[in-house]
Amino acid sequence: MTTQEALKKLKEYENLSFAINHAAGVLYYDGATAAPRGSAVVRGKTMSELSRIVYELTTDPETVEALETLNGNRGQLDMITRRKVDELYRDYDRTRRIPIDEFVEYEKLRSDSDAVWHKAKEDDDYAAFEPYLQRMFDMTKRIALYMEPDKPPYDAMLDMFERGLTTEKCDEFFSALKLNLTPLVARVSMKGYAVDDSPLRQKFSIDKQREFSDYVMSIMGIDRNHCIIGETEHPFTTDFSKYDVRITTHYYEDMPLSSMYSVIHEGGHALYELHTGDELQFSCLGGGASMAIHESQSRFYENIIGRSREFCSLIFPWLREKFSPQLDDIDAEELYRIANKSEPSLIRTEADELTYSLHIMIRYELEKKMFSGEITAKELPNEWNRLYKEYLGVNVPTDREGVLQDSHWSNGNIGYFPSYAIGSAYGAQYLYEMNKDFDVYGAVSDGNIEKINGWFEEKIWRRGKTIDPSELFESVCRKFNPKYYIDYLEKKYTDAYGL
Repeated sequence: MTTQEALKKLKEYENLSFAINHAAGVLYYDGATAAPRGSAVVRGKTMSELSRIVYELTTDPETVEALETLNGNRGQLDMITRRKVDELYRDYDRTRRIPIDEFVEYEKLRSDSDAVWHKAKEDDDYAAFEPYLQRMFDMTKRIALYMEPDKPPYDAMLDMFERGLTTEKCDEFFSALKLNLTPLVARVSMKGYAVDDSPLRQKFSIDKQREFSDYVMSIMGIDRNHCIIGETEHPFTTDFSKYDVRITTHYYEDMPLSSMYSVIHEGGHALYELHTGDELQFSCLGGGASMAIHESQSRFYENIIGRSREFCSLIFPWLREKFSPQLDDIDAEELYRIANKSEPSLIRTEADELTYSLHIMIRYELEKKMFSGEITAKELPNEWNRLYKEYLGVNVPTDREGVLQDSHWSNGNIGYFPSYAIGSAYGAQYLYEMNKDFDVYGAVSDGNIEKINGWFEEKIWRRGKTIDPSELFESVCRKFNPKYYIDYLEKKYTDAYGL
């Protein structure tokens, strides 16, 4: 095969692969938002057949020959094509190690398990979900061993979501957080969580909350021609290209800040995808670099921007006008304090910025225990509840508020959770670097979120997956150091609580 023939084959492969993944993604989004519950069985069948096509396409001898031809003639390729070849060959090398029947079975399990989880959470019925969860951990471990036989299987899964991440690095990172943040949590605790959030615990119209979501997305500069918002049990973002990004949220009558911060969080993911380079679209490079880099964007907008005093002041006039008379007796400063109330809680997605990483540490510990065989899915709820008592001092009243609360494990996204905490820490270093170029909170106060978006677009978003995540981060912030995150939280909560 000549280089030109290989390039043509590469293009054909990219186009077909994109189309199949696009179709599978639309099916998943539909299943999570609009499809009738009874449709899960047919969706699972379709997803498994699509996964078979993906496997056969990825391991097709002509595809492999094209990649090997291009790899052997790297000097004739531009940087982006070289990167594509490297990424696609890496994907092929991992996929080929997995027996096709198990590959297809795993994809079907992911679809079936997700459907069972939705109903189990709604019904608070962990027993219905337990066998699926055990199979999911067992199969994920087996898939990891196929893909990376020389690595501990949990390390292989961490690497899937954040290239180069290992349990050793995670242990070191979480130890630093635990050592430094636990005393701060205790100091805040001594203040008695003296923030009255009852004004935001009243009944707020869901329709007006939907209007508010539209307003928040406009403030963030999200292009609504290419991004829609849906509703689901567990908020998420799915992206097909920069031209089609979809976020979701969940509305509660008595918790309007819940949906607001979900929209800001998922909006951060959306902004990243909406601003990847045009030249990368419809290829394996046309998305975010990794999950920790992705979560660094969503957590930055949700917390560093969205929970800032300046952002609360920016949105408060809209809130007060639209939600009158409920909010007639508070001001923007009180909204800021409510948005930053710190108190150990049950639900990760509702957790305050200070205690959030403790929720992630619990999931990280549980994933390690499941992979090592120290516990089984049957024992998982009790161990979950024990760690919530140990780490956060709270009792878990139901599995719905406990082990069933997240969708990640039902989807096979095991090894994903550490990305949230690492991404949160990345955000503090972005803030430090961004402030060298302009006054970040001054821009927020002026309603100029586009200035922040432009900074990220130039340094991170437009580059897609053209370089490894650690290299990308270091090109912006130099070496990663969790001290920036610890110092940021120390300063913020010392101010918010008058410590």
